[in-house]
Amino acid sequence: MFDKILIANRGEIACRVIKTARRMGIKTVAVYSDADRNALHVKMADEAVHIGPAPANQSYIVIDKIMDAIRQTGAQAVHPGYGFLSENMKFAQALEAEGVVFIGPPSPAIEAMGDKITSKKLAQEAGVSTVPGYMGLIADAEEAVRISGQIGYPVMIKASAGGGGKGMRIAWNDQEAREGFESSKNEAANSFGDDRIFIEKFVTQPRHIEIQVLADKHGNCVYLHERECSIQRRNQKVIEEAPSPFLDAATRKAMGEQACALARAVGYTSAGTVEFIVDGQRNFYFLEMNTRLQVEHPVTELITGVDLVEQMIRVAGGEPLPFAQDDLTINGWAIESRLYAEDPYRNFLPSIGRLTRYRPPSEVAAGPMLAASRWVPAQPGATPPAGPAGVRNDTGVYEGGEISMYYDPMIAKLCTWAPTREAAVERMRLALDEFEVEGIGHNLPFLSAVMDHPKFVSGDISTAFIAEEYPEGFLGATLPEDEVLRVAASAAAMHRVAEIRRCRISGRLDNHERHVGEHWVVSLAGQDIPVRITADKQGSTVELQGRKLRVESDWLPGQTLARLSVDGTPLVMKVEPLPSGYRLRVRGADLKTYVRRPRAAELARLMPEKLPPDTSKFLLCPMPGLVVKVNVGAGDEVQEGQALATVEAMKMENILRAERRAVVKSVNAAPGESLKVDDVIMEFE
Repeated sequence: MFDKILIANRGEIACRVIKTARRMGIKTVAVYSDADRNALHVKMADEAVHIGPAPANQSYIVIDKIMDAIRQTGAQAVHPGYGFLSENMKFAQALEAEGVVFIGPPSPAIEAMGDKITSKKLAQEAGVSTVPGYMGLIADAEEAVRISGQIGYPVMIKASAGGGGKGMRIAWNDQEAREGFESSKNEAANSFGDDRIFIEKFVTQPRHIEIQVLADKHGNCVYLHERECSIQRRNQKVIEEAPSPFLDAATRKAMGEQACALARAVGYTSAGTVEFIVDGQRNFYFLEMNTRLQVEHPVTELITGVDLVEQMIRVAGGEPLPFAQDDLTINGWAIESRLYAEDPYRNFLPSIGRLTRYRPPSEVAAGPMLAASRWVPAQPGATPPAGPAGVRNDTGVYEGGEISMYYDPMIAKLCTWAPTREAAVERMRLALDEFEVEGIGHNLPFLSAVMDHPKFVSGDISTAFIAEEYPEGFLGATLPEDEVLRVAASAAAMHRVAEIRRCRISGRLDNHERHVGEHWVVSLAGQDIPVRITADKQGSTVELQGRKLRVESDWLPGQTLARLSVDGTPLVMKVEPLPSGYRLRVRGADLKTYVRRPRAAELARLMPEKLPPDTSKFLLCPMPGLVVKVNVGAGDEVQEGQALATVEAMKMENILRAERRAVVKSVNAAPGESLKVDDVIMEFE
């Protein structure tokens, strides 16, 4: 076995590899750019080597710099993580020439399956059902439009060497095909150093289901069942679960056997993923094979008890797989929510900045991973408590750290495990409410809203989930009436605790005593709810709308997280003080909640509502990013839907379009400029 390995990656996946390596007694080497000098993976590793400036194409994907780091540290093997160099055949060849083990598949398999065009051709030759498309090289945007028309819209435009949603676009007409080809080509060149593009038919109402395979150097190959990855935005996965609520045993077996046959055909070893599109009749079509360790792997580990990173290292060291296919059963259910630095209220555009507060929920060990003594804790060597349902958080950030514009916006992968899907979803709801993140835009509200969405709860989802269920964009969650009453009762009980503290402040006038009353009015979600509070030492009984709710909690004023029990059911809320109330965030809803005396509430209803400023004459930057292109100038007349400018952040290009017909008065930004959120790009007459 190896004594020292280098991780040619960053962020949460580098941290994930370090945790398993440390448990196995293997020392680790981290590499880092200027932007990652103080990153978590650098702090966790035994050694760290600086490899260049912040942009990935000047640091993480420069093979010579990684090779220099290997020579400096004497690392015997390299784990590529995912992305960057994980699917670069030249990198694997360079390691082989240096006598360093690549913890991944052999270079011929990377060449065969890592390239989407080649892998699809091989799948077709092997008799695997594939999606119709054009596998040849596409010269320019006009040829892309012609090919798209021949295949028939809608089409998927994809980078051949892509991954992680980079270099992918869906086009529904000629204009979108033309623009999508150019953007995909640029993203592919910047992210992977390979701008080859192919086009295939986009299957409507599809489910995105992956099969995890694991193969050793002794001819053994198994599949570790599937992951459902259908909830996506910008072709990047947001929520996954294992197993899929849609597959039956026969379809699962057929997909798994086909995935293994494909892996054997190319001499594949290590962990990899075969991706399929599955329609409503459970017909499945080969999509692509990713030769890297997949970012979705925690849910697979949680239902099988297999540490995929450990198996990758052992396979690379020449060991055979310690299990056969019949040994791999599905045990329980796992849900994964990906926390991204992005603003769900602004079409999920990236956000950057400092994490002024980062407090994940406490981890709880459970299920097959605990039984196999393979639980991966948040901190190496930690021993989280055991429980009937598990909570796991894979992350690469820490409180006080910065989220850079140069890399993927993922902050953490929050996973829950339980014996049933219903229990796993409920535990995820609670864990999301317990997750405290401040300082940047993030998608926690959206994740919480999905967990309560009827279609997700029933398992009736597709890759069009976000587009269909949030056609106008995510505007926040609306709580059901029962939940609103639970929040109102809790807010009233919390306010009473705060009022009692205020009454005890010393230095008040003599002979003046203040009593905290029983009658209050709670204003939230557009409602004024009169309440009466009867308190005792254990908690409060709150009467509202003909009901009595028992509220118990150890919350104290100043605490940012309130854990309460309402009629014996847990309720967790993020708390921020407001004059006469609180900003409460729970289950994806953001509620300004006011608790007033009846007379004060009566007067508050007479106050005018402050309207937001009119920004219709401005094109504002929707995210922190770099201006790549400005398409119009002062005096130009623009039409609805016309491209005005392109802004890039976190390796993703975003085309800003005109919302209506207008004349450009002035352009305030030029290509190459870095902008903040809501900076004015141009003004209209």
